[in-house]
Amino acid sequence: MLSACAELVSELGYDGVTTTLIAERAGVAVGSLYQFFPDKKAVVAELTRRNLDDFLARVREQLAASAPGDWWGAVDTVFDVYVAMHRTVPGFSRLHFGDAVDLQLLDERKENNALITDGLTRLLAPRFEIAAESLRLPLAVAIEAADAVLNLAFRRDPIGDGHVVDEAKAMIRGYLSARLDPATE
Repeated sequence: MLSACAELVSELGYDGVTTTLIAERAGVAVGSLYQFFPDKKAVVAELTRRNLDDFLARVREQLAASAPGDWWGAVDTVFDVYVAMHRTVPGFSRLHFGDAVDLQLLDERKENNALITDGLTRLLAPRFEIAAESLRLPLAVAIEAADAVLNLAFRRDPIGDGHVVDEAKAMIRGYLSARLDPATE
């Protein structure tokens, strides 16, 4: 059902998707869908949770596989994983981490991007021996800024305008280097 929802969101956008369409695409009765999800928003919330888990897993795997020796390699890895998901994961470029539907889709107490910040802080702080409290705010600002500029890139081109993507990466590197230098922590 989640995969069917993702495909439909890619094709129709969130507003064009209905629970009936999700059930039809998934090959189940709409009543079966309602056994698991009370409404379309709940399906999208679960899809977003899956995407967030996938994002953090991909970052973790890429960091382990490439073992970047420096902070900037890790920043590039996070950025590149996010852009790749925009390009390859059905529905992701329209939903992101749920902010297109509700800024607090995943947790009524925290915004979606705060959950991303928390997850990345847990991954990166110990790896680079940076105090989590020193990392959290700069990372939150970088995530918000990158999200906004990457939205522009993907509005201009369905696969992301390469020039805008490059500008977003340079902006994030510049901002984080002015706020956080792990070599001096």
